[in-house]
Amino acid sequence: MKNEKINRCPWPANDQLMIEYHDREWGRPCRDDKLHFEYLILDTFQAGLSWRTILHKRENFRKAFSNFNPKIIAGYDKNKIKSLMDNKGIIRNRLKVTGAIKNAAAFLKIKEEFGSFDHYIWQFTDHKTINNNWKYLKQLPAKTRESDIMSADLKKRGFTFVGSTICYAYMQGAGLVNDHLSTCPQRQINLADKV
Repeated sequence: MKNEKINRCPWPANDQLMIEYHDREWGRPCRDDKLHFEYLILDTFQAGLSWRTILHKRENFRKAFSNFNPKIIAGYDKNKIKSLMDNKGIIRNRLKVTGAIKNAAAFLKIKEEFGSFDHYIWQFTDHKTINNNWKYLKQLPAKTRESDIMSADLKKRGFTFVGSTICYAYMQGAGLVNDHLSTCPQRQINLADKV
């Protein structure tokens, strides 16, 4: 790869995994229930930590959490919880581990009610991406009215670790909002993606 200057969002810095995530996933409209669930689990574990920490453990999480299969995770028992708590490759926080199990069960209930989690979650942005036009990182909000409403509804439906800030981070990752800076080439690519 040539050493060309790309004016992407600055948050990936020089971390190659973060750059790949930024360029290939972040802000792209997600329509896949399995990927929605993966983002939700990873954002659960991100609470209070950096996304870089989580991203560098993503493959470990994928192996530890049954390839993010909510049907399997919803059935985890105390022995599985113990094995997760002994797994040095993931974030070993008991509340987050049990929260992921609780969230898997809640996720399945939403799928049953709405036909897909995708159909449910996109209602919070009127089934289209909110395309912001920020010039500087400091302009990005930590939460919005939409993430407040999403958070309240997810909590009502039995989810945990889904405060408004976590919901907004999820919305950014899953492309419900496009928060690439106005100078970032990915913003235009994401604008071209059809939901």
